[in-house]
Amino acid sequence: MKLSRETQYGLTGVLYLASQPAGAVINVADISEATGISFPFLAKICNRLARGGVLRAHRGRSRGYALARSPALLSVREVVEAIEGPNLFHHCVFWSDACSDAQPCVMHELWVQVRPRIANLMDETSIDDLARFHREGDGAETPAAMLVRAANVSRS
Repeated sequence: MKLSRETQYGLTGVLYLASQPAGAVINVADISEATGISFPFLAKICNRLARGGVLRAHRGRSRGYALARSPALLSVREVVEAIEGPNLFHHCVFWSDACSDAQPCVMHELWVQVRPRIANLMDETSIDDLARFHREGDGAETPAAMLVRAANVSRS
């Protein structure tokens, strides 16, 4: 399971929105400037996140996006699936184009055991958990490492 750059940027944008006051509506240009993500690419990502129920789009005078729910109630998995699609955890991580249940690759059985664990880890880790560890980290930690650390601490 290789996540796209779009997912990385989507998580970055969602984390930025999570750092704002609750219910704050922020326009894409401001999110783009704060995160360093190109405006056109971020606009496309925010649109997809809004369609997926992660963000709420606001029109009119206060044009922009806000989180659809509290960061504590929004899972990392929801963000990832809003961008990558709901079948993300059904694709083979090793040879996704050539592997299927009907024609499994040599690593298929291992992936079948691992993918529910990864899905659960993302499901159990909220955006609030990820944001907290992002703030406390040194900035060099990868999103995957933050996810694992957040999930381990939230279970203790």
